[in-house]
Amino acid sequence: MKALVTRLDSFGDVLLAGPAVRAVAARADHVTLLCGSRGAPAARLLPGVDEVLVWEAPWGGFEPPEVSREDIDALVERIDADTALILTSFHQSPLPTALVLRLAGVRHLAAGSVDYPGSLLDLRHRRAPHAHEAEAALDLAEAAGFPCPDDGRLRVHPPPPADALTGPGPYVVLHPGASVPARAWSPERAAEAVRELAAAGHRVLVTGGPGERELTAHVAGAHGTDLGGRTDAPELAGVLAGAAVVVTGNTAPAHLAAAVGTPVVSLFAPVVPAERWRPYGVPYVLLGDQDAPCADSRARDCPVPGHPCLNTVTATDVAAAVEKLLGET
Repeated sequence: MKALVTRLDSFGDVLLAGPAVRAVAARADHVTLLCGSRGAPAARLLPGVDEVLVWEAPWGGFEPPEVSREDIDALVERIDADTALILTSFHQSPLPTALVLRLAGVRHLAAGSVDYPGSLLDLRHRRAPHAHEAEAALDLAEAAGFPCPDDGRLRVHPPPPADALTGPGPYVVLHPGASVPARAWSPERAAEAVRELAAAGHRVLVTGGPGERELTAHVAGAHGTDLGGRTDAPELAGVLAGAAVVVTGNTAPAHLAAAVGTPVVSLFAPVVPAERWRPYGVPYVLLGDQDAPCADSRARDCPVPGHPCLNTVTATDVAAAVEKLLGET
């Protein structure tokens, strides 16, 4: 049986699909993961994936492309699967993707949908109202005939050694960036946290993508080690795997840390519900006002002056959360 799993969102979303992918891989002969370019690096880290098919959907992502008949026709020609699992967030519809997969000849389609699917779905699943994204995906997989073969935690392929980047000895990672501004702690507070953690005797590594070098340099300052722009996805996994604790917002490294088993101090802006997007399967401390006026708004830019949901969190709060997790582990 050839199976296809789709998750057309970002890096972290694809990581959260990992347990469901493994469930499908346990019974399928070949698993293709269909995702967008932002999720592709994560897809290549997931156990159970035989092929990664990258496509930018007009109904997903931060900057969706225009609808193109030629582009959709080209995707239809590339798809070769007997059955498909369409994974979406609670606020997304799977039906556009289902239509494309039907055109590609996929015989059995399963997805969670609150909308009437007509003939687009063979299994219209109802997700639990407050389920974590990883659990909701696993629940759909089981309903489609793919029970979980393991503990259901997030996983990636073993990362490469990161000693050349991290240096010797224990360390804490602070990742100050986020996929959207509404989910990011202020650079000033992040820099204060580096100084406070260093004063408490911790070696602090500051990570970030190629476009965040200015941010990571500012946050690291004279008291942290700046790794901004120096890690690809597997290397970042290695850095996070070696950390005692990772401090980050609700963004991809939080889920990557969970996938390599590292505890997380989560600076969580409530623009999306923490119950669905918190670090999964590892010890964590959640910081941030979850009842702030921005709660459940799905805003990308903070709609409240001063960004109070996160900027009320202090460097001392973060240092205390790090010590709490170190004491537990």
